[in-house]
Amino acid sequence: MPATGCSGPRTHRESSVAENKTKATKASVTEFMSSIEDSRMRADARNVAAMMRRATGKRARMWGTSMVGYGTYHYRYASGREGDFMLTGFSPRKQALTVYIMPGFTPFDKLMKKLGEYKTGKSCLYIKRLTDVDEDVLERLIDGSVEYMRKKYETR
Repeated sequence: MPATGCSGPRTHRESSVAENKTKATKASVTEFMSSIEDSRMRADARNVAAMMRRATGKRARMWGTSMVGYGTYHYRYASGREGDFMLTGFSPRKQALTVYIMPGFTPFDKLMKKLGEYKTGKSCLYIKRLTDVDEDVLERLIDGSVEYMRKKYETR
């Protein structure tokens, strides 16, 4: 279930064991956030960061070079492959702020109808501007996503 980007997990092979390419790093979230050139995107990212901190009670960590994640969950596939990935997170990109709703959107149909203007991928919510969506609904969506993941997976 780790949806790196929005097309499923990205892996590389070392001998016969596949590993996630996107992992938590020790890079500075503060430096990353400060490096966002567009002031509106930087402000939107900070607002979403605050929502995720409230939802998870966890501090932000960088995942890869451009994803900010909160908490972790442990997944295990029937094949035996397992690993850890962020419980929720976001990535401020040039085209849109990408918010990672790890369980996908099906469990949240009612909220999605009230959210506003957005696009989705498998587990990615693309928002051009935070003003395009109802921030209270977005926060409820993030809260619901975290709650869903905590019920289904071992989380930290």
